[in-house]
Amino acid sequence: MKLKLDANGHVVVENGMPVYVHDDGKDIPFDAVAAMTKITSLNGEAKTHREAKEVAEAGLAKFAGITDPTKALEALDMMTKIDQKKLLDAGAVDQVKAEITKVFQQQLDEANGKSQTLETQLYNEMIGGRFGGSKFISEKMAIPAEFVRSHFGQNFKIEDGKVVAYDGQGNKVFSRTKPGELAGFDEALESLVELHPQKDYILKASGTTGGDSRQSQHQAGQKTMKRGAFDSLDNAGKQAALKDGVSIVD
Repeated sequence: MKLKLDANGHVVVENGMPVYVHDDGKDIPFDAVAAMTKITSLNGEAKTHREAKEVAEAGLAKFAGITDPTKALEALDMMTKIDQKKLLDAGAVDQVKAEITKVFQQQLDEANGKSQTLETQLYNEMIGGRFGGSKFISEKMAIPAEFVRSHFGQNFKIEDGKVVAYDGQGNKVFSRTKPGELAGFDEALESLVELHPQKDYILKASGTTGGDSRQSQHQAGQKTMKRGAFDSLDNAGKQAALKDGVSIVD
């Protein structure tokens, strides 16, 4: 990106912040104060991680000299059995351990099942709700919100109680208006759509005139969809498209 200059060669300033032109041509003010605050915060996090690493290394140093962890664990298990043999023989100890393990595994599987159900409900509430109430989808996209979620829903995750977006390479999507901060839902979705190969068919027309302007198929009243865009939908999205009478074209 580069500084935006006016006709006299002076730097363009917006709300007290210099304006930069990004590679895609968008003008975005650079908030230097926010950037420095974020850098300070990240430096603090790096220090915390370094100190935690040092504590972990100090703990591991206590086990210096153990070259075969498997044999060390076997020796500990053997000493435990020798002590327990005062009450039970080794075979009975193994049987008791197996029964305890079985009961614990059943409880663990039940807890995992409930946790998965709660995670699904939380995902539908936090992420599904954002697709349904998205201003970007309602104003800029030419396809229904359920189609948008069907394709882009996999790019959003819930981390530490917040919705976080990831691009196709598995990188978090950061805000371009707030340096160092994660992008909000609509800003992240807009970035993902801009990178989509079928964006011209899922975005509404800009409303400009000239050789580059054209309506999307959805706006023109044509219920058609490119095969590539259809194939990118999950099963629910494909069923919704077919139910809506959408025709697939190559």
